[in-house]
Amino acid sequence: MERKKMKPKTVDGYVDNLDGWQADVVASLRKVVRAAAPDAQEAWKWSQPVYETNGPFCAIKAFKDHVNLIFWCGADIQDPNGLLEGKGAKMRHMKVTSPKDINKEAFEQMVQSAVRLNYEKGDPTKPGSR
Repeated sequence: MERKKMKPKTVDGYVDNLDGWQADVVASLRKVVRAAAPDAQEAWKWSQPVYETNGPFCAIKAFKDHVNLIFWCGADIQDPNGLLEGKGAKMRHMKVTSPKDINKEAFEQMVQSAVRLNYEKGDPTKPGSR
């Protein structure tokens, strides 16, 4: 029986609407973010799970062929493993296609860096804070 997709209104609803590998990846990324930033607030914003400490620092977004872990201040995050993609002035993302792609230690370090940058530079969504 095919499950009817509902428009999610919460992060849990978002995960529940995903199938197979996407649900596994999003659940795994949630655990990584929560472990690396236990005081962060998890919210449903902009049609995706968003994590905030002094403003948003990362989000998780599922696409057809991958899941992105998005960093608002990604351009300023040290990335010795070359995991971040993007060329914008601020944001960067990592594409994940399987829970096996998640380098827990590297991802946690990036999350912690993003939180630290929000404290140092301010809320990235506020004009003039960066």
